[in-house]
Amino acid sequence: MVTSSLRRYRPRPAARVRLLCFPHAGGGASGYRAWAALLPPTVELVVVQYPGREDRFDDPAPTDLVSLAGHVAAELRPLLDRPFAMFGHSMGTLVAYETLQRLRWEGAREPDLLVVSGRPAPDEALGGQLHLGDDEGLCDELARLGGATQEMFADPEIRRVFLPYIRDDYRLVETYRPRAAEPLDCPVTVFVGTSDPECDAAAAAGWARFTRGPLAVRSFPGDHFYLVPGRARVVAEISALLDPALARSSAAWPSMP
Repeated sequence: MVTSSLRRYRPRPAARVRLLCFPHAGGGASGYRAWAALLPPTVELVVVQYPGREDRFDDPAPTDLVSLAGHVAAELRPLLDRPFAMFGHSMGTLVAYETLQRLRWEGAREPDLLVVSGRPAPDEALGGQLHLGDDEGLCDELARLGGATQEMFADPEIRRVFLPYIRDDYRLVETYRPRAAEPLDCPVTVFVGTSDPECDAAAAAGWARFTRGPLAVRSFPGDHFYLVPGRARVVAEISALLDPALARSSAAWPSMP
């Protein structure tokens, strides 16, 4: 049986705002677990868990990225009873965007804010053949982006467990083509790493074609995975975008019921 795709590591049913997060290719929901302690008590973190990894290891891979977004949208509908924001990194930007378009098509309200990270606009950087190539090519790409090292994937067991679903994620991204849709109305902010080979500040400007709302670009020190060492700064920036009154130090908030 296919399990739910939504994870709430620190449930806050009385939270004023929900932050919905979408991982990168090869990533899992647990990569955002530490965010829950960094967010203010008024914000509840909800993370999408894609099939084929972590606690969804036995769930089948989706046929395409748009159908994945459709399944996520169906699960998110009951959580849109209050203001919400979306954050997606790399592949997660596309899943978040398509999920948002599906929700809008079904009559749901748009988020108060969409934050996209580490990827140009949906109609750019299309295609690719890595999902059709050998394991070495896939490992080389992961090393290029800074998400893994060649030494890590020298272990046959690590390759056996991780590479199949990473390859499936690359298939979703490389076969994705955006559908014709009206621009969003919500504000969009693009986060980029200063040394990210995939998306710089100039490329981030292309997201302006996908919203009638204001577009902003924020740069952070680091490569494609700048948000791992810069976690506290990234979460503080998102909190400040949601409400300037939420801007604070990187210290964890106390536990809340």
